[in-house]
Amino acid sequence: MTIALDIFRALADGTRLRILALLRSMELSVGELAQVLGQSQPRVSRHVKILCDAGLAERRKEGSWVFVALGAGEKVAPVAAALDAWNAVQPDHWATADAARLAAVRADRAASAAQWFESNAGQWDAIRSLHIAEEQVEAAIEAALADAPVGRLVDIGTGTGRMLELFAGSAESALGIDRSSEMLRLARAKLSGLNTAELRQADLYALPLPDGGADTGIIHHVLHFAQQPGAAIAEAARVLAPGGRLLIADFAPHDREELRAKEGHTRLGFADEQMATWFAAAGLAPVKTETLDGGELTVKLWLARRVSGAQTAGVQEVKAA
Repeated sequence: MTIALDIFRALADGTRLRILALLRSMELSVGELAQVLGQSQPRVSRHVKILCDAGLAERRKEGSWVFVALGAGEKVAPVAAALDAWNAVQPDHWATADAARLAAVRADRAASAAQWFESNAGQWDAIRSLHIAEEQVEAAIEAALADAPVGRLVDIGTGTGRMLELFAGSAESALGIDRSSEMLRLARAKLSGLNTAELRQADLYALPLPDGGADTGIIHHVLHFAQQPGAAIAEAARVLAPGGRLLIADFAPHDREELRAKEGHTRLGFADEQMATWFAAAGLAPVKTETLDGGELTVKLWLARRVSGAQTAGVQEVKAA
């Protein structure tokens, strides 16, 4: 009864209902919520706190930004079902306006990222090398995937095609996807002698593969640019066959705010707990987590396997200096 009272009290406000509806579409910063709602950030922050206290939302600080996401599924799902049922009877007039403003936020994010990618495509590999020892990361990725055949490979956010260079020769087939036509142009130039690799322009949220169409997926230093990391992981999981593997290489949490401002990073790294939550939601079982210290930032590798809901897998943790 206490949980129900907390939830109903939290939802007894039109703005908080609107916030909950927006968070069902994507994670948003407090500033973005304020932009969509047309309210001040302090006021929105107060509403967010009430939702978080009731377990309907959760906050995560990244540098100077605070992102807000939906809370635990066992609390949110019944509320969402009830709201959907009531909206079917009488649609919420705020929903259409909020959806339009949310689309503008999405467009602003995408335009900013696209502009950065296009202006930095020629320096992409050089920029990566400034952050971490890329050779160390590549060796660790190869070791993590060495225990089974690569099979049908999809490299999500292939950039200049480095992962295809490493694995296409041993893969049954290899597909690299990227949104940036300039990146793909550079990748095609680099991979011109590798006939087993295919490149396509596509979005990481809508991979051009059928369900179960890949055996191995790689997301290499891409997720920190994603507006919706959980959705990107879910889409990667969708295209994996049963037993297929997804390997993510990205940064551990950090406070290098200049990477957001100067280099287009949307997220300042990822915690193991956060990654595990996304894996579970996507039907993936974590297999191995590896920490690669060295360089200006710490790199993490997360390896997961596509399994049925009833299966589980132990996680092997490795720390490499």
